[in-house]
Amino acid sequence: MSDPEGTTRAVMRRLRRFAAPKDRVQLRDMLTGAAQHGLLDADALSMVEGVLDVADLQVRDIMVPHNHMICVRADDLAPRILSVAVDSGHSRFPVMGADGEKVVGILLAKDLLRLLTVNTAANFDLRDWMRKPLFVPESKRVNVLLKELRVGRNHMAIAIDEYGSVAGLVTMEDVIEQIVGEIDDEYDVEDEKNIRREDERQFLVRGSTRILDFNEHFGANLPDDANDTVAGLVTQHFGRLPRRGEAMQLQGFEFRVTRADRRRIEAMRVTVPAVDAASADVIAASDQSG
Repeated sequence: MSDPEGTTRAVMRRLRRFAAPKDRVQLRDMLTGAAQHGLLDADALSMVEGVLDVADLQVRDIMVPHNHMICVRADDLAPRILSVAVDSGHSRFPVMGADGEKVVGILLAKDLLRLLTVNTAANFDLRDWMRKPLFVPESKRVNVLLKELRVGRNHMAIAIDEYGSVAGLVTMEDVIEQIVGEIDDEYDVEDEKNIRREDERQFLVRGSTRILDFNEHFGANLPDDANDTVAGLVTQHFGRLPRRGEAMQLQGFEFRVTRADRRRIEAMRVTVPAVDAASADVIAASDQSG
């Protein structure tokens, strides 16, 4: 006597084995096919691919290098600490020891609010407010790091090289951005503006800003024969895709990368050269009209 249900189950098992991807390439092809048939939207596909990519990344691939970390020192006075916090816009800072080589703690910007209270600044000792740093090898897989950050409720980790020296730092945001893409905050360039003034000589500039627009805004003369965008020009001068925190000088302008992924520069902090009063008026007028 036949067993139609058993036969159906056997056929379905064979189909599942046949349809299952044999490797990551086939898996990506299946996901792309699902997106093409409307089963996944573009954002969902990008995030799933980001999850797959994270498993192949190491901390060294996404960290801010040691020489580009914005830090404070354990013996810094209150005015200097406040200046670093305001200028950078960051929420966490590695605290370096007296030798300037070892990270001895993490300072949260919110703890600096105590400096704004009456008679607190004079008695402020940074060492009283440091949090314990999380150290990880720069070879650690990013997906493993994400789990450690979540379990330990940490938002920043200090990467250590094979000799035990500080190699860089990585944040929870850095990891998440590898999955979901860039996360804009109040310090990023606004969606409707490619160039935003921060102070008299500092501006946030999107990497996609056309060189022609940049030149017009600042009265500059950056070359646009080989590149259309500011990001392309900066990348060309580095000879590679720069990491966040890296900077270069061009015609008196300083370009410091504030956001970048493995494919492109997202945003830069541009410091314009010192100008005379007439030129300053031109830049200010351009900024207001833009």
